[in-house]
Amino acid sequence: MAEVYYVGVDVGSASVRAALVTRAGLLETAAEEPISIWEPQSDHYVQSSAEIWDKCCTVVKRVTQNVEKSRVRGIGFDATCSLVVLDQDFQPVPVSQDGDKQRNTVMWMDHRAEEQAARITNTGHRVLSRVGGVMSPEMQPPKLLWLKENLRESCWDKAAHFFDLPDFLSWKATGSLTRSLCTLVCKWTYCPPDGWDAGFWSSIGLEDLLENNFSKIGSATCSPGSPLGGGLTQDAAADLSLEAGTAVGASLIDAHAGGLGMIGADIKGFQLPCEDQPISSRMVMICGTSTCHMAISEQPLFVPGVWGPCLSAMVPGMWLNEGGQSATGRLIDHMVKGHGAYAQLQEQARQRSNIYSYLNNHLSLMAASGPTVDLLGSSLHVWPDFHGNRSPVADPTLKGMVIGLPLSQTLDDLALLYLATVQALALGTLHILEAMKEAGHDIRTLFLCGGLSKNSLFVQIHANATGLPVALPDQVEAVLVGAAVLGACASQDYSTVQVIKVTLILRL
Repeated sequence: MAEVYYVGVDVGSASVRAALVTRAGLLETAAEEPISIWEPQSDHYVQSSAEIWDKCCTVVKRVTQNVEKSRVRGIGFDATCSLVVLDQDFQPVPVSQDGDKQRNTVMWMDHRAEEQAARITNTGHRVLSRVGGVMSPEMQPPKLLWLKENLRESCWDKAAHFFDLPDFLSWKATGSLTRSLCTLVCKWTYCPPDGWDAGFWSSIGLEDLLENNFSKIGSATCSPGSPLGGGLTQDAAADLSLEAGTAVGASLIDAHAGGLGMIGADIKGFQLPCEDQPISSRMVMICGTSTCHMAISEQPLFVPGVWGPCLSAMVPGMWLNEGGQSATGRLIDHMVKGHGAYAQLQEQARQRSNIYSYLNNHLSLMAASGPTVDLLGSSLHVWPDFHGNRSPVADPTLKGMVIGLPLSQTLDDLALLYLATVQALALGTLHILEAMKEAGHDIRTLFLCGGLSKNSLFVQIHANATGLPVALPDQVEAVLVGAAVLGACASQDYSTVQVIKVTLILRL
């Protein structure tokens, strides 16, 4: 039988990627394109939805160029939980004071709405119980409130459609305004089966969103992987160089796609403590610019400072809790590149490897005649919340701190600061784990994917700090595989997301 394929498209913070995935879940080929990030003022980060769609088309064309298009059975999209604003003609609306219409997307990491988020938290509304009791500026309600209060004429009054970026991509592909439960439940306070809580939106001053059955933010919903519309429209098919009607699955947030690509992995024979346990004994960590810690349960569990429980947000019929750290890869880069010895590190690494492989090796050499790598940084301590604490403290106003810095700025000093930063992040993961366990989760194994999962020191320090085994996917691009799973489910080659197994694994 001729091979069939599914395409997964992943829109991260700084790039768009696509992969061609086989029926067996193996990644055949992948492509990547950068996307722009603008910072019009401090803590404001914006992007262009038009540029993002163009780059999606570019990478999909590249991964499918040597494949007969009829053999591409489905396509799925995931993206960061950024806010896209369009007018009644589906044209971009500016989200900054500069009025640039093309810059119509408020990024997930944009913290302009901290004050609005605090006001929403202070209402004590019942919907907050599903976001750990604290509204985050990374979610959509405070961003929407900020736009209304600060850009009333140029943005709010002109806006007719507010999309989470994953739903924007699904709409662009199919013309369907149906939203994924993943985005609405996790970032918008939607709660199935009841739906939108009109009292919440009225209580925070956004009662105008109730008009026309919440048409501006979504009146129709479905589970991730559900087929949307009639598949690719003629226009979208032409943009992507695929056949019109190709199945498109309802989207996922990027971290949740990684979770979907990992959490159901077949681990038989690897002797992990979760092997004979339900998948609720696993925590998936998607480690990149930020990190998301995701665990599911059969019954709703309320974890203070941790988002959720969210029904069917990742796995249909299961409740999701999502912890996280707002800056991980971004924090490590910040600490390393801002150090006085960074130029020396670049020069040394240029001759041998990338900077992080070099630092990992350098730390091993430093530990060769003394304490273990773990103990090298015993006099240097980092508080890692440079971009606030997402969970479980749930305080976006927190700042970072370093204690124990010397006057010297040698390469050894840089390596130790890097180590201390990684250790701080790992201890943050332990803090999240402890909060989840106290609320009823029984986590026995960590499953890591994303860019930082390729860093051996980052992985090892997390195993050491948490005392749990860490599993990594054989298919390293688990997020792309998760996106492709959406297309596979939408194609109806599989009955549900749950029956699709993903190949793992390697154990550390």
